[in-house]
Amino acid sequence: MNEPTSPVRILVHGASGRMGQSLLRLAGERDDIVVVAAVARSQPAQRVIDGVPYFAGSELSAVPDFDVAIDFSLPEGFDGILSTCLQRGTALVSGTTGIEAHQRAALQAASQNIALLWAANFSLGVAVLTELVERAAAALPGWDCDIVESHHAHKLDAPSGTALALGASAEHGGATPRYASVRAGDIVGEHLVQFTALGERIELVHRASNRDIFARGALHVAARLHGRPAGLYRVRDLLG
Repeated sequence: MNEPTSPVRILVHGASGRMGQSLLRLAGERDDIVVVAAVARSQPAQRVIDGVPYFAGSELSAVPDFDVAIDFSLPEGFDGILSTCLQRGTALVSGTTGIEAHQRAALQAASQNIALLWAANFSLGVAVLTELVERAAAALPGWDCDIVESHHAHKLDAPSGTALALGASAEHGGATPRYASVRAGDIVGEHLVQFTALGERIELVHRASNRDIFARGALHVAARLHGRPAGLYRVRDLLG
């Protein structure tokens, strides 16, 4: 008889942010993971919330043992969690945006020693879309490729990081993407990749209607990154 598998121990870094709160809330839906610590930027008002111990970012050395850290913090907090994972030999899943070139270089170097995954978008549907875009671009040489992304009115960056990632996949397949951005209302996120030739058009679309998909995707890949050999992974590498 097979022995039961122990849950993957998760550290949530950036626990006070929107994504951190979603991760903590949604982790309880899964039996294969357990949150052992939450780390916020400032000193927590309570040390234990719903059974999870909280730590300030300056207290990373004191956090209990964990298998995978999930980081949705700020660029100034990224170095600390990467260093902690390297010191402890644990995996890191990060969706922190705005990291600098030297931090990307540090991420690449760290992948020689631990399993790492950084992504602009943790939707599992977007991961599949990325692969489809690359395949379509390779199969349709010479076709026009346009990427139209729509987000809520308060989103500042344009094109979005997801649109640029889709464009990189299109380029890898041989296409030259063009971009258009829409900022309106409370749109969570929509990405259309369109391939056009004379007399025909293919549209590949992903629409997000709930922000929880990103937290669920991060939990999904964290559970599957545990135990993997050192390297830099993509969401699409951990779908199954």
